[in-house]
Amino acid sequence: MPEPTGKAKGGVARAEALSPKDRKTIAKNAAAARWSGDIKEATHGSEDHPLKIGTIEISCYVLDDDTRVLSQRGLQTGIGMSISGGSFGEQRMAGFIDALGQKGVDIKDLSSRIRNPIRFKLPAGGRSFGFEATILADICDIILAARKQGALLPQQQHLADRCEILVRGFARVGIIALVDEATGFQRDRTKDALARILEAFVAKELQPWVKTFPDDYYAQLFRLRGLEYRADSVRRPQYFGTLTNDIVYKRLAPGVLAELKKVIPKNEAGRRKAALSQALTRNVGYPKLREHLGAVTAYMTMSRDYPDFVEKLDRFRPRYGEQYQLPFEYEPEKDDGKGL
Repeated sequence: MPEPTGKAKGGVARAEALSPKDRKTIAKNAAAARWSGDIKEATHGSEDHPLKIGTIEISCYVLDDDTRVLSQRGLQTGIGMSISGGSFGEQRMAGFIDALGQKGVDIKDLSSRIRNPIRFKLPAGGRSFGFEATILADICDIILAARKQGALLPQQQHLADRCEILVRGFARVGIIALVDEATGFQRDRTKDALARILEAFVAKELQPWVKTFPDDYYAQLFRLRGLEYRADSVRRPQYFGTLTNDIVYKRLAPGVLAELKKVIPKNEAGRRKAALSQALTRNVGYPKLREHLGAVTAYMTMSRDYPDFVEKLDRFRPRYGEQYQLPFEYEPEKDDGKGL
């Protein structure tokens, strides 16, 4: 460890002159200051599921505003920097980066970013400091640039070796996906993600009506329900609309059926002014509907009866994770697939 110089030397001298009680008080006050102000909460992640890049492991989390972060301690150890010593971790890292800047390495704004870590509460309790996940790529870039310029001390060469391993293990755009996978965040759809799906499927204006459901769809549905089908009649049992919602619209994409019902609500007589298919977008929703109907009709043709068809449908075209309640006191588990 090099001898302190300048202001640092005076600071060491003052620290050594303090009593243990004074040092403890100063440390408590510093800790309180570090935890004042806005504190975020981590919704995903734990110490047991770190980000793994080769043999390197770094604790990572997703916060309540969807920010992906790496823990301060994990970031330090990840790049090969010791966590021993009395200084705060971000100060130690920032001091190292500052020293590289003084040697002519372009450190951009990295030093100030490191000195302002994100404070957050852990899912299992406790608190931690962290940094946006993309900072790892920036640190690696600067350390590797410093090695290339000969700005690293001999005892710092191992940091560049670590950063080289990290750079090989991830691309800058891939770090977000890696954190999502490690924390399990990828399995939880955000409201924004659902909104994007609905925007792609549901049109802002109703489309002109065109025949969408093939005659075979109704012919097979009549057969599976044990009813006589007449090709010269357009009359259908009322509950066929309920079945179609479940067979078709509930399985197109998450939330689509509910959104279509909002776009085309029922009137006082209990009827809709347009078919649900007319509210689908022409470029995504409608083509997806036609493709789904083709598959559904094929499953119908291959099925012996309605329960057999539902079994195939649930296996290959399941509903999108919603507890669907059918009207008319319809109970799927009691439906034998016959008659009304």
